[in-house]
Amino acid sequence: MQWRSVVVGLLVLRVLLNCAVWLVFGLGPSWGFDFPIKFTFNLNKIELLQNGDQAPVKTNAWLQHMYDDRNPQAKTCSKISGNSSKKSYLSFFQEGRDEYERKYSSFPDALKVKMKGMARDMFYFGYDNYMKFAFPEDELNPIACEGRGPDVLNPSNININDVLGNYSLTLIDALDTLLVLGNVTEFHRAVKLVIDTVSFDKDSTVQVFEANIRILGSLISAHILLTDSRHPFGDIALKDYDNELLHLAHDLAVRLLPAFENTSTGIPYPRVNLKRGVPPDSINETCTAGAGSLLVEFGILSRLIGDSTFEWVARRAVKALWNLRSNETGLLGNVVNIQTGQWVGKQSGLGAGMDSFYEYLLKSYILFGEKEDYRMFSAVYESIQSHLRRGRESCNEGDGDPPLYVNVNMFNGQIMNTWIDSLQAFFPGLQVLNGDVENAICLHAFYYAIWKRFGALPERYNWQLQAPDVLFYPLRPELVESTYLLYQATKNPFYLHVGMDILESLEKNTKVRCGYATLHHVVDKSKEDRMESFFLSETCKYLYLLFDEDNPLHKSESKYIFTTEGHVVPIDQRFREKSWEDQFPCEAPNNEPPANLSNCERIPDERRYGLPLKSIYMRQIDHMVGLS
Repeated sequence: MQWRSVVVGLLVLRVLLNCAVWLVFGLGPSWGFDFPIKFTFNLNKIELLQNGDQAPVKTNAWLQHMYDDRNPQAKTCSKISGNSSKKSYLSFFQEGRDEYERKYSSFPDALKVKMKGMARDMFYFGYDNYMKFAFPEDELNPIACEGRGPDVLNPSNININDVLGNYSLTLIDALDTLLVLGNVTEFHRAVKLVIDTVSFDKDSTVQVFEANIRILGSLISAHILLTDSRHPFGDIALKDYDNELLHLAHDLAVRLLPAFENTSTGIPYPRVNLKRGVPPDSINETCTAGAGSLLVEFGILSRLIGDSTFEWVARRAVKALWNLRSNETGLLGNVVNIQTGQWVGKQSGLGAGMDSFYEYLLKSYILFGEKEDYRMFSAVYESIQSHLRRGRESCNEGDGDPPLYVNVNMFNGQIMNTWIDSLQAFFPGLQVLNGDVENAICLHAFYYAIWKRFGALPERYNWQLQAPDVLFYPLRPELVESTYLLYQATKNPFYLHVGMDILESLEKNTKVRCGYATLHHVVDKSKEDRMESFFLSETCKYLYLLFDEDNPLHKSESKYIFTTEGHVVPIDQRFREKSWEDQFPCEAPNNEPPANLSNCERIPDERRYGLPLKSIYMRQIDHMVGLS
């Protein structure tokens, strides 16, 4: 047994050493790689120190939670000192004339113009090469300078086949980015290409979630921008346009509807074949984000065409997931069985499998004005703060480590692992939309510190070991998105410096012969031959908007939000109106007028629609055939 004691002793010694060098985020120099900036928090401000500066050693409260999570006090945030007063988040930037002030307090206009041009050139280098070497295939292989479509030889390759449906994915996904860059001519040309060449009558099995956010969302966004001159880009009408993009969106949505059939819970199957429906060998498990992030696109489509079917099935899925949350913590898991309603994955976090579920609760409320959506968001946000958040109570004051959101067991809130993933970097942007700017600033600083260390965000980062767990970076936009939204909220030039750092890192580390390539390894910067469509639809878009103060989106009197794929959607009164209520009035309790769709869910499907759900799908298909 002595050898076990020795091993335990060595492990304890390593933990103590980690604590000694842990510099707030655990992101000090390691592995021999130079990390030029350290984030150190005191009671009043964020300081950015040069490598040689001295930083105070802190007790690592995150590790304490790992080993003492059963102690109720370990879950309690450190209290603010009675002598320290809570300050506005603006004090993070306004106080002190130190290294931060010298380096980050300004951003010259000439440099802003240069960075805007660099972001524009980055988009066009990827887009033009896609059109030259890959179109009409789905993606560009930027190293080989060739196109990529579904992996027909290996149907089980879901990493490719979930996304690529043989429908010119990259072109469709990039449509509104062309408008953001002010290129109306190329936007019109791209729309015509989509109308003339794209069909969804394909023997392709795709993920419902990916087809929804990348294809359906872009078609709807482009259609709205084409047909409504009140919105940011003005009158960009295309001659002889006859709602073809809307018809394509409707056609695709109809082909996704079979995912909602034959499911006991109302939670959809994860995949459908666009020609045949749900595959016979389809699994009965899906992730929370995949099933619960359809409401924005499906809801807008329903309100554009006056047919409640799409919003109804999407909203039913959200409510089914919501009703499965833990009674103890209010949290949801990340993988659920759509037939039994049992949680297969009990991990609750902010990243993969969960992220856009939270995002769409808030954005659905913003778009549709359904109070129930915001009640759900507020409740789950409170649960996140209570059970996922570790560190001190205030971002910038008090004792203990700055906040971090960890992965926990949905039923008891205990930490399940010691990694966070790069998708979680979206959360500061969502906090901005929710008005929680102080916490957004603090969390964003954590992810930016990781970026500073590696010149990219590793897919997973182990906050205990201070090292990546999963080393690739597929050009994801989440950190850029949060940077852009924080700049819009604070107008602090620090975020322009962050954007410049990200832009230069991408240019240096990912640019190849015909585009920008996935980093296979964030340390040695080896690459994979793939450029995912979200690089053009989101990463380049947010970088460009960050530096383009005069963009129509920023000057327009109209308000807008971005979908989870970065597509521009106006906040429009017509999206708060449901024309189908005149056709299918539903009775609410106490003879009150129905406030939202949930009141109608008490009424059987046959009564609400006059025919079973199966017939609704057939009616939709017949309608689309009639349009062709």
